[in-house]
Amino acid sequence: MQKLLEANLYRSELISVSGKLVERYNKCLVKLGFSETKLKSFQIDGIGWSPQVAEEKGEINYLNNGEANPHGIIISPLQKGKPVYLPFHTFDRELMKFVFKIHGDKIKDITRDCAICLDFDQGIDAFYEPLDVLKYKTVNIHFHLINDLLNVQKQQRELVKTFNRDQNFIDENIQAALLQSAKKHGDLRERDLDLHELEYSTSSFYTRAFGGVYVLRDFITPIVVFEDETWHKEAIKDTNYDVLIFHISQPELMAKLRDHVIIECNLDEVVKDKRYERVKKYEMATYLKDTQHPIKDILNDPILYKSYLNKLDIKARKKVMSVERYLEKLETSNQYKISDIVDSKMYEALHQPHSSLSAKHQDLIWMLLVNISPKDVLFMYWFDKEAFYSSFETWDESLKDWAIETISNNI
Repeated sequence: MQKLLEANLYRSELISVSGKLVERYNKCLVKLGFSETKLKSFQIDGIGWSPQVAEEKGEINYLNNGEANPHGIIISPLQKGKPVYLPFHTFDRELMKFVFKIHGDKIKDITRDCAICLDFDQGIDAFYEPLDVLKYKTVNIHFHLINDLLNVQKQQRELVKTFNRDQNFIDENIQAALLQSAKKHGDLRERDLDLHELEYSTSSFYTRAFGGVYVLRDFITPIVVFEDETWHKEAIKDTNYDVLIFHISQPELMAKLRDHVIIECNLDEVVKDKRYERVKKYEMATYLKDTQHPIKDILNDPILYKSYLNKLDIKARKKVMSVERYLEKLETSNQYKISDIVDSKMYEALHQPHSSLSAKHQDLIWMLLVNISPKDVLFMYWFDKEAFYSSFETWDESLKDWAIETISNNI
């Protein structure tokens, strides 16, 4: 990942945590039912997740009490607007934007000397069946302050009332209690520490529960797409829900998404787009072995590209150029079908969310598409960074350089 770090493309907006903030973070972990971290410094994202703490604990989802009970931690107002790098649900980013939109000013005040635990409650104590994810409808966001600060505030107010009553101002015990509380917690009497519960309604989303599941329920018929084959097989046994169930590798999935006006692909238009060039170059790179030139140079230099394209065996060459071959043949005859000439994974990679979809739904469908056929390095990085990072580690060093250049220049 060093190359991505140097290019500022790997978790570049994490917030550093050290000193007193570590202590507050640990108090949140304990309050949520987790063990403390032994790290003296680490980094967190917008929801309070830390890659260093995850590595230390050997658990990437260490802020979850089971797959049905995710949590968050706010220890700094700097978390406002920061990315959520490993969301358990695609709506987690929207949840945090919502939290700061409603409670931003209070959070800024509270985190001066306190930390906030977030409980994302969707009314499900635990998952038992894979289609339990369909129960997601409303997420209630509960806030809990460390150090029992709300009760301390009430105690301070009561102490002041008692102090002001009759001749109590001369009572040394009351004076000592007030001073002790003020020294430990500051004057809390006039601070607004009440973070009322928030309610967030979900629509279509992706969750990493059950090995990864897409829930598309804002269309003609609800569609559930599983990334894990075992959970997919388990889900199709469930007859309690009127939904269409697919595994992400099933060819029938793409046809159904087109039929339901969720995705589209116009090859005549696609070939004019930069995305097509990225997909074609990535496909070309998968066939380049033991080259005399760096892969980055081959993909960027038209002369080298043609030279190596012609060195590929005929089967590979047909796959790389299958879209253009198909469009050329259509000019002379309409008897050809896409499936006769265009490589199926290339064709899948060139689909896009239907233009009628909202921006929120388009992002989710892009994520689904780049996982069905991961051939566009830019969109992989944009819409599923973790999948991109996993693939990136397996690539040739020169292919990594090309991917970084492509992403950095947005080309």
